[in-house]
Amino acid sequence: MTNAQIAKLLGNIATMLEMDGANVFRVRAYREGARIIEYLPEPAAQLAKTEGRLQEIKGIGKDLEKTIRDFATSGTAEIYEQLTKTYPASLMELTDIQGLGPKRVKIFFEQLGVKNLSDLEKAARAGQLRELPGFGETAEAKLLKAIESAAASPPTSRLLLHAAWGVAHELASVIGKVHGVEHVELAGSFRRRRETVGDLDLLVTGGTPEAVMGAFTSHPYVHEVLAKGETKSSVRLGNGLQVDLRLVPAESFGAALLYFTGSKAHNIELRKLAIDGGMSLNEYGLTQGERTVAARTEADVYKALGLQWIPPELREAGDEIAQARNGTLPKLVEQGDLKGDLHMHTTRSDGRDTLEDMVRAARDFGYAYCAITEHSKSLGMAQGFNEARVRKSVLELATVRKQVPGIEVFHGLEVDILADGSLDLDDEALGLLDWVVISLHSSLTQPREVVTQRVLRALEHPQVCVMGHPSGRKIGAREPADLDWERVFDRAAECGVAMEINAQPDRLDLSDVNARLAQSKGVRFTIDTDAHAAKNLEYIRYGVFQARRAGLTANDVMNTRPLAKFEAWRKGKKGAAVPKAKATSAPAAPEKPEKLAKTAKPAKRATAAKPATSAKPASGPAQSKAARARKAIPSPKTSKRRGKPK
Repeated sequence: MTNAQIAKLLGNIATMLEMDGANVFRVRAYREGARIIEYLPEPAAQLAKTEGRLQEIKGIGKDLEKTIRDFATSGTAEIYEQLTKTYPASLMELTDIQGLGPKRVKIFFEQLGVKNLSDLEKAARAGQLRELPGFGETAEAKLLKAIESAAASPPTSRLLLHAAWGVAHELASVIGKVHGVEHVELAGSFRRRRETVGDLDLLVTGGTPEAVMGAFTSHPYVHEVLAKGETKSSVRLGNGLQVDLRLVPAESFGAALLYFTGSKAHNIELRKLAIDGGMSLNEYGLTQGERTVAARTEADVYKALGLQWIPPELREAGDEIAQARNGTLPKLVEQGDLKGDLHMHTTRSDGRDTLEDMVRAARDFGYAYCAITEHSKSLGMAQGFNEARVRKSVLELATVRKQVPGIEVFHGLEVDILADGSLDLDDEALGLLDWVVISLHSSLTQPREVVTQRVLRALEHPQVCVMGHPSGRKIGAREPADLDWERVFDRAAECGVAMEINAQPDRLDLSDVNARLAQSKGVRFTIDTDAHAAKNLEYIRYGVFQARRAGLTANDVMNTRPLAKFEAWRKGKKGAAVPKAKATSAPAAPEKPEKLAKTAKPAKRATAAKPATSAKPASGPAQSKAARARKAIPSPKTSKRRGKPK
């Protein structure tokens, strides 16, 4: 059973418990459990096999672990069976209809005998709903329309953040141009930079309701208008994504933004602080009796609660509130901190742009250095490099350094970790490389102990610099390898091997949860795009978002170092340098310089919050000096590892 299936069942239990009038904390525990399992980077079914393993995850207690284990092993659970004797499982589909919550569904069930969506539609068409308390003819008509809309729309699912990015900013841009509009902000899980988003929330101040709502509901992206009012409108886009727009007063904008950004668990903790201080907090403001204490900005509200302003990426009810109270929130890494991209492919393997084009794009992006990392030979379909091809590549890299001045280019390779933990190149070929990325591309379903030992062995090789997309997952498409992350991160820290946060939108690997764990073990990181085309360099923003959600600072990320400091870490301070092996074959004739197509040229490097800002590339003289200072890398046979970064 997948994490998504287990999470759905846990959410259904929470709904049925709420219908049954259960303790609010018990309901909340199951809802939180559903959220945790839905975004758990590891398969819950695998973790459930070891008693107590799930309880190590914050938010999962003994009862929840038992329920999850039962679902994973038998497809059902005792509490689920008990609740469905009272409330048919088919009732749960009613809560997916806009405007219906557990309380109303319970009324339909108890007073009209409604057990599923078909029953509800029949009751609505027969005019039975309007006779219920709190329900009238208008509400009945709206509900019937919502049922019809749900039936006509394709099943909705969460979109990758990348998939929602352009749509979200396009809508915000259009609304921002409406006459009188003063501020537009995207809230919800989008603002918290979750890996996926289920819907979009837009908050707006200024402008007339007619103008704002008219521009919103008439946008070409809109497939269906679900609701339209003076303060709130909802639409469904052609891709199935629901977008809600709220027009709020400027004086309460901060409170509304805080509330609709979430997370729900974070907001609950803030409300507890407000209550402890004799106040009340909601989307309209922080109040004490009839007096508004704070509402205009988020910073005002946080300050009134005795807290630092908390970056949205951290608002998941972890330790961020305690840190904000103590003034110890980390200064999170920003996109502008990065000095290079250390995982890039070209047409020499499975990339879509030439070696020269990729290097030139990295320089124009504002980077001081980059690493070209083609695949190794086991990936035959990707034209993976064997030992002879690596030797040929040495001189190709020397040529491109002359063709594209102003950026340091490291000769790298993405080397497969084979099924037994050995690397996909011999030591002599590895010794020709400046930068070695190791990755899992095959046998990802090996048993936990087998795949863990495989990775531990690979991490020990003295030439390894970083582990690329460590879990091998593809969000929504491929489960991660079942690694013992505690042991993997302990070994990586011991060996001085960094862990990559791969910025490919469907990878974002390491996950934020695992990156936090790695950080606690003293592991360092790189944030890279794994770019296969020049335009993919823009993906770096998503890797930065992931790092920020993990609480990482610039000091945690090695490719924030200026070139000289990065070189010092890369080479290490220990052990005597030995000469590199010599290249034994001449390269093919160098490719002719080609200008990047406008459609492929990425935007300038920027901060995470404002991707439009640029940074200057390293100067030619600085690059040349660093190149001249480059020393031979350590011998593959040495057992000494690179020193800790300073």
